[in-house]
Amino acid sequence: MNAIETHHLTKLYGEHVGMKNVSLEIKEGEVFGFVGPNGAGKSTMIRTLLGLLHPTSGTGTLFGVDITKGENVRARIGYLPSEVNYYEEMSSMELLEYHMRFYGQSDRTKIEALADYFELDLHKKITDLSFGNKKKCAILQTLLHDPDLLILDEPTSGLDPLMQNRFFEHLEERNKQGTTIFFSSHILSEVQRMCNRAAVIKAGEIIAIEDIGELMAKQVKRVRLKYAQKTDFEKIDGMNDIHWHGNKLGFNYVGNIHPLLNWLQSQDLQDVTLEEPDLETIFMNYYER
Repeated sequence: MNAIETHHLTKLYGEHVGMKNVSLEIKEGEVFGFVGPNGAGKSTMIRTLLGLLHPTSGTGTLFGVDITKGENVRARIGYLPSEVNYYEEMSSMELLEYHMRFYGQSDRTKIEALADYFELDLHKKITDLSFGNKKKCAILQTLLHDPDLLILDEPTSGLDPLMQNRFFEHLEERNKQGTTIFFSSHILSEVQRMCNRAAVIKAGEIIAIEDIGELMAKQVKRVRLKYAQKTDFEKIDGMNDIHWHGNKLGFNYVGNIHPLLNWLQSQDLQDVTLEEPDLETIFMNYYER
């Protein structure tokens, strides 16, 4: 069964397109990236999946349950919005205990363990928390009921680099245990680290769905070599845009990395530089096209 499945899902705001004809199939246990700049339709998609917005047309399911009739499946979902607003006079502990009662749970030790991991003071009032600590509170709220599906909308905003890394490590551990993760972000280095596949959304429409590993593997690698002096060499398949600058050879390479590595071992080199385009460069090509 797919954790998330949509067919031509569309949400219009009058004449304005929130999203249009979005069709996705996300398997249980997958970490799926949803990539696009601000205003591309990412949050509209998430809110429609959660039943917070009603689709104009098309269909969608979460674990096989229609998203417009999904009350019974929502207990299996943890949603982390990009911005959070809470009852400011509550403490984090009061808020999180209140949250857990919705799921018939009351385990303070679970709250305390996660708070310790994410370094959150549970006894401060929400109004006294920084934006980053409010985000930590939201992360705990998302995780505490052990959902089968995590829907994360720009999840790292407000977190410092140390806490971002800790958050990713926790997500990776959850995923090993079978949790499906829908990871919406415009920070492509995060998507590259976390996701198996990613969809690119532009102006409300999906313009590509790619396997991250295959996408990175088939991209051009920029190769820069330094010889003692300019020398003749035997070209191999995949080399193009070959040029010399003094004793330095540069070229682009497309293909399996092993023939290139074997060829490099046969060369008498003083220095080697291999550069790969990052995911941001790759996805920018889709937008430019």
